[in-house]
Amino acid sequence: MKLPIKYLDGYSPDWPRLEYAKEGDAGFDLRSTASLRIRSGGIVTVPVGVAFEIPEGYELQIRGRSGLAFKHHVFLIHSPGTIDSGFRGEIRVMLKNEGSKDLRIEPGDRVAQAVLAKFEQAEFVTVETLSESARGETGFGSSGMS
Repeated sequence: MKLPIKYLDGYSPDWPRLEYAKEGDAGFDLRSTASLRIRSGGIVTVPVGVAFEIPEGYELQIRGRSGLAFKHHVFLIHSPGTIDSGFRGEIRVMLKNEGSKDLRIEPGDRVAQAVLAKFEQAEFVTVETLSESARGETGFGSSGMS
């Protein structure tokens, strides 16, 4: 599938164009176009210098990078984030620093990854009862801890 992309101001011509790192990868990396400091406990919004024309029936899911989480305790807020097909603006990611030290993000740093995902819209049907299931209405923690 071809995914139209627009590179915006701040996306350096020295950086690689968006691509999958390895054959078969689900996600591709997004890079910061800004120099930012994420204070310990702080949240920042990071511009990544790209916009897409996502086909109807698809969403672009924005997900965190395991390296940022493991090495620096920096996580993507609202993960996965959904970019709908009608949005044509610059993608931005919200990062939270749960670490004990401030972290610098520099232009070109990989800050998130994106996955193009197909979805189906539901037709909502109002009913008086739902069918029975083995689980029923049990929720949080009902399957036990192991």
